[in-house]
Amino acid sequence: MTRTKLAEGIYFTYLPARKFKTSLLSAQFVTPLDEETASANALIPAVLRRGTVACPDLGALAARLDRLYGARIDCTVRKKGENQCVGFVASFIDDSYVPDGERLLEPVSALLGELICDPATEGGRFVPAYFESEKLNLIDAIRSLINDKRDYADRRLLQELCAGEAYGVSRLGEERSAGKLQAKKLFEQYRRLIGSARLELFYNGSADQERVEQALRSALATLPRREERPVSASRPHPARKEIRTVTEELDVTQGKLGMGFACTSSDHAAMLLGNTLFGGSSNSKLFLNVREKLSLCYYASSAYHRQKGLITVSSGIEFADYRRAYDEIMAQLEAVQRGDLEDWEFQGAQSTLLNAYASMGDSQGKLENFYLGQAATGQAETPEDLAGQVREATQERVFAAMKTVSLDTVYFLRGKEAAE
Repeated sequence: MTRTKLAEGIYFTYLPARKFKTSLLSAQFVTPLDEETASANALIPAVLRRGTVACPDLGALAARLDRLYGARIDCTVRKKGENQCVGFVASFIDDSYVPDGERLLEPVSALLGELICDPATEGGRFVPAYFESEKLNLIDAIRSLINDKRDYADRRLLQELCAGEAYGVSRLGEERSAGKLQAKKLFEQYRRLIGSARLELFYNGSADQERVEQALRSALATLPRREERPVSASRPHPARKEIRTVTEELDVTQGKLGMGFACTSSDHAAMLLGNTLFGGSSNSKLFLNVREKLSLCYYASSAYHRQKGLITVSSGIEFADYRRAYDEIMAQLEAVQRGDLEDWEFQGAQSTLLNAYASMGDSQGKLENFYLGQAATGQAETPEDLAGQVREATQERVFAAMKTVSLDTVYFLRGKEAAE
């Protein structure tokens, strides 16, 4: 892996690989996550994907991709730390597998550049029909988040846990903001985004680095660049002095108990292991004890948010089991903090993380997503680096790190009938 600066505010991560039959090319604009602009930024790639000057509609785009042996270009919207990442990911047959020595890297790069720099427009703004259609799609996507109650509860926990912080903002923004979007203002936001947001480029395939860089420079030659707007450096979440409890009622038959914990340890490898022991795998204490042994949860897991110094617990429970589940989740955390575990538990947690890092290179999508996260949050470690840190972390370090974990926010989603 090598990361180079191609131009002002434009960075390229080269991930050479010859074991895949496809190549991956990604272009992601990284900008601070803000409730005021999140919906607009999320809408931009979807509108851009509707057409370019040379291919003014989806039919023309599809025909061009067909001529490139069925290449795909998908728009993406992701949250990395306290930044929003929007752009495109292209997947196409690797040049080493294309018949008659034909090259696809350059034409796919060119099309990617057109989608970014030369969108279809009318009267100095996005095509009204494309804007209105994709705006409705965005609003529908935001509304549909409530349909998956587990994801909904996880998102609501983060909103309450990080209220007033960028980390609590949804990657798609809120329906209220999306509904107010206008075509002219969206086009202005698009020009600001491509002119000043950091652009992270990624390539995974068999082509040599110099060739890929030349293809990208040519494709993005007309990209307007002004002074780069800095990305957001995630600030650690300030732990509350008193636990915040939020209860919400919806028409649900299964309760969702979410718990947010603040952690002050900077020993990230130890925290990763501690979270894996706590609830980060199918051999964790939450899974084996709270779910399997005591049957208090339909599911129970935890996630470590390194950039914010947070651990969040996600669980599905019967309404009446709220207190028992709450107490048992806390008991399992305290067991990890005390070091109350068998040797196989620690070894299993290490194996889980090491296997995850080792298998990352088997998926182009996982590699791109990992390195985008690293670039967007100012981290430089490779999966191999992180694996080495996990191997070196001792049980004593893990217990010490986990002792800095304290309960901050509790979110409980219950049924309306349970409140009556």
